[in-house]
Amino acid sequence: MSDIEIRDDRAAGRLEAFGGDGGGEVVGHIEYFVLASPAPALVPVHTLVEPAHEGRGIAGALARELYALAAREGVPVAPLCPYVVRWAARHPEEAPAADPELLRAAREWLAAHSERF
Repeated sequence: MSDIEIRDDRAAGRLEAFGGDGGGEVVGHIEYFVLASPAPALVPVHTLVEPAHEGRGIAGALARELYALAAREGVPVAPLCPYVVRWAARHPEEAPAADPELLRAAREWLAAHSERF
């Protein structure tokens, strides 16, 4: 995993993993949005790793960095992405459980803005 660099592209709503092969290609990403109400939160919606890079721990590294990013910003994560939900359940020490009200608000926002994802 040391050959992967993870960067947040907040404007695009993507946490991206770049390959370290010198080409700097995006080898995986988490799509997310920032929920403003009832409280600020990061809401991951979809995780993707390019097929040629699967099995290298990239998705897990992305999920870990998403929670670390949220912790640095002092906001919770309200995961809607099935992969992130499973990862969080396996890593409760790094991924605090989301408030049910926050999850409800995130689902409502996503339903109202589904064209974005």
